[in-house]
Amino acid sequence: MKNTVTLVGFVGNNPEVRTAQSGAAITTVSLATTNTFKDSEGNRQTETEWHRITCFNGIGKCVAEHVVKGAMIMVTGRIHYTKWTDQNGIDRYGCEIIAEQVDFLAKAKDASKEEPKKRRAK
Repeated sequence: MKNTVTLVGFVGNNPEVRTAQSGAAITTVSLATTNTFKDSEGNRQTETEWHRITCFNGIGKCVAEHVVKGAMIMVTGRIHYTKWTDQNGIDRYGCEIIAEQVDFLAKAKDASKEEPKKRRAK
């Protein structure tokens, strides 16, 4: 069995860092990916999806130090679903990507250039 996803997109917020009770560093960012397609009338449409990316320990530290809003990154990881009950007793569900590798493709100011600079966090 395999649970692997690779996303390339633009970071939508500066990294948020927190520490778990265990002492593990947890860094999260949002990542926008865009799909372009033609609708039934032949008009070009774009659809943006937002993904929650969660990075632990070394990867998270590297992302927190080097990634800012607007940067282009490639994330390889796994899809993780969570379920919880809110204060009103209603079941809620969430989805996040647990990063196993992050490649830094372009800094925010360089994101539109043709030759992205690559760096990797593992």
